[in-house]
Amino acid sequence: MSQIKIYGLKDSLKDHQAKLSDAIHKAVVEALAYPVDKKFHRFIGLDQSDFIFPADRSSSYTIIEISMFEGRSVKTKKTLIRLLLQYIEQDTGIAPQDIEITIFESPKHSWGIRGQCGDELMLGYKVGV
Repeated sequence: MSQIKIYGLKDSLKDHQAKLSDAIHKAVVEALAYPVDKKFHRFIGLDQSDFIFPADRSSSYTIIEISMFEGRSVKTKKTLIRLLLQYIEQDTGIAPQDIEITIFESPKHSWGIRGQCGDELMLGYKVGV
């Protein structure tokens, strides 16, 4: 399971939202062996006064926060980060300098999904990749 929040300036996110979502999903599917039909993205567009960042970032500066079940290897998480940077730049033109990614992991029992605790849920894919 993974839930993804994407933060950026409102106008920049509007310009890139569809391609950014597709690039992120492509990386998640490839790196995590994640089902193609599972896509959970939330775009949070902020006004310039609410999104403060260093001068060496452009107006395309984007923060990506990924919440997911624990259990993936360090290698898998690094692969995910590298693919995100690659696909986002390739598909949207947003430079890696303007992308920050954080992965948050929690145990399955800390999730509630489709009316069940996450550790009781039957998944159609492996988490331990």
